[in-house]
Amino acid sequence: MKAVLKKVPDLDRREFLAYSAKAFLGVGLMPLAVRSTAFAGAAAAKAPTAKNVIYLYMAGGMSHLDTFDPKADRSVRGPVEAVSTNVAGIQISEYLPTIGKQMDKLAVIRSLSSTQGAHEEGRYFMHSSYTKRGTIVHPGIGSWLSKMDGNRNPNLPGVVHVGSTNPGGGNGFFEQRFAPLVIGNPEAGLQNSQIRKGFSEEEFHDSVMLTNAFDAEFHRKYNQKKTRAYTDMYDDAIKLMKSRDLAAFELEKESKNVRDAYGTNPFGQGCLLARRLVEHDVRFVEVTLGGWDTHTNNFERVEENAQVLDQALGTLLSDLEQRGMLEETMVVLATEFGRTPKINDNDGRDHSPTAFSCALAGGGIRGGQVYGETDTTGKLVSGKKVMVPDFNATIAYALGIPLEKTVYSPSGRPFRVADKGTPVMGVFG
Repeated sequence: MKAVLKKVPDLDRREFLAYSAKAFLGVGLMPLAVRSTAFAGAAAAKAPTAKNVIYLYMAGGMSHLDTFDPKADRSVRGPVEAVSTNVAGIQISEYLPTIGKQMDKLAVIRSLSSTQGAHEEGRYFMHSSYTKRGTIVHPGIGSWLSKMDGNRNPNLPGVVHVGSTNPGGGNGFFEQRFAPLVIGNPEAGLQNSQIRKGFSEEEFHDSVMLTNAFDAEFHRKYNQKKTRAYTDMYDDAIKLMKSRDLAAFELEKESKNVRDAYGTNPFGQGCLLARRLVEHDVRFVEVTLGGWDTHTNNFERVEENAQVLDQALGTLLSDLEQRGMLEETMVVLATEFGRTPKINDNDGRDHSPTAFSCALAGGGIRGGQVYGETDTTGKLVSGKKVMVPDFNATIAYALGIPLEKTVYSPSGRPFRVADKGTPVMGVFG
């Protein structure tokens, strides 16, 4: 035991024993996380209850000024009106009436701030808490969750991304088994998951056996982690093909009324798919809605996108609550940065990473609140600044991922789930 402890200097004895219990006995992570260091006292009012995440990503930089942080100054606000919600004193954009009726479930963080003002770098930072580098790829929170606390359904992947071929938040330097399954079209089901037409079960089995026989010598000669990862990937794919859990991907099993309620568009159906996957114990589902890069025609384009978001998110929150799933499912609304108060010559808004809005619901979050604020123009944070790693630390804390747990990359460099981020304890309880 002493020899092992010397190899993990970043863990104290209590942490080491907790992780040993986790590894050998299947003990969960939450007791360690809730009682960990300085966060225990602040969390006393209500411990986080999240087991899964539905992460809605607004790709392109959602304008906070036209959604969750409208301003009184007409030169900043433009033609968008602020309207009341079902929580007294909280107003949001008129573009989001359905979400406004669900405000009692949401904690809107208006004081987000990022150091990254370009799309790729901002998206990478938001998903990983680390700046993009050429020497290493960092894992996203979904892969951290899958690695640190395991999958709940042995037949389904722990992480699924819906609606984007480049969503960010991959497995990074983690093993391939922690990589997300990417679904382009949520209505198409899981592609290539059926035995080829005209191919019998017996023929398929024989084909697999023959492939394994051909590969056996190669695997013996190159018995390395990456080689084993590809073998595991094929084994998992075959297991999934034979599983009843494939039904989770079949949206046609939902009634027309339910499908219509989410919105007859890829994002709305992606949110419905996310709910179905979480019901089947997929731990982390990300759904992307693009089109928020509004350098031109900002108000027209934001209104169109907001209608899609409003219907899908409003329905999702209500659906999760009615099914008794909201306490264990954290819903995250995120984007890479906000937009400028200045309206440019193309009736658009440009990138503005210094201040923007995101939102959280479920999983122990106290709804009906706004955390932090921006100045009168929305350009700068004026109170309770939340940096991107802090936002991610909040999600990780809610899931019981130990924030101080150090994991080493293949090159031996130490990393933590949210870097040096500190959770926003004020949104809980």
